[in-house]
Amino acid sequence: MALAFLRSQKKVKPMSLKLYFLRHGETEYSLRGAYCGSIDPELTSEGHRMALAFADAYCKLDWQGIYVSPMERTVATARPLCEAAGLEMQIKDGLREIAYGAWEDREQADIKRCHEEDYIRWLTEPAWNPPTGGETAVQVASRALPVIAGIESGHGNGNVLVVSHKATIRIMLCSLLGIDLGRYRDRIDAPAGSLSIVKFTAHGPMLEVLGDRSYLPHDLRERTGT
Repeated sequence: MALAFLRSQKKVKPMSLKLYFLRHGETEYSLRGAYCGSIDPELTSEGHRMALAFADAYCKLDWQGIYVSPMERTVATARPLCEAAGLEMQIKDGLREIAYGAWEDREQADIKRCHEEDYIRWLTEPAWNPPTGGETAVQVASRALPVIAGIESGHGNGNVLVVSHKATIRIMLCSLLGIDLGRYRDRIDAPAGSLSIVKFTAHGPMLEVLGDRSYLPHDLRERTGT
């Protein structure tokens, strides 16, 4: 009896912090593969469907917070879940997309022709070489990681959603997982509407899910683009 009582008084171990990194839904730029960082397109109709599908699949999760880039495409992606979960999104400027400078609104073939040297340097080492007039991966990490640190200190455990962008998510994941920032384009994928999950353990961040779109209807999972 005494042993059973003592066992019943054991404290329940708190759950670990889990960060859910959601890339925004499809835009015309992700569909055609044009560079889109500082410009702010709206979601396509399929992109809005992606946002609704995410809310439908994950609204029952016990969310502790929802942190969102200030861009329209991320806000629109987060909105259905915020409404379903009854939570207010926390806008964080550090989660915005990498700035592509002179490459904004242009496609790869055009960049290779007009900015060949910068493009080659960026492909070789994007951690320290920016798109022409844009940001390096190191600069993105320096503004995005304080947001993550704030989430860690503010929540400690539970489920937290981070809605951001392709390059920024890849850079944050590389930083958390100890992957060279210069390889963020080679090691991590984050298609439109995809979800990656990192669990914080006693040994540090652990990747549980990468680039998942299984929650989407089949026709949206088959959407091509970047």
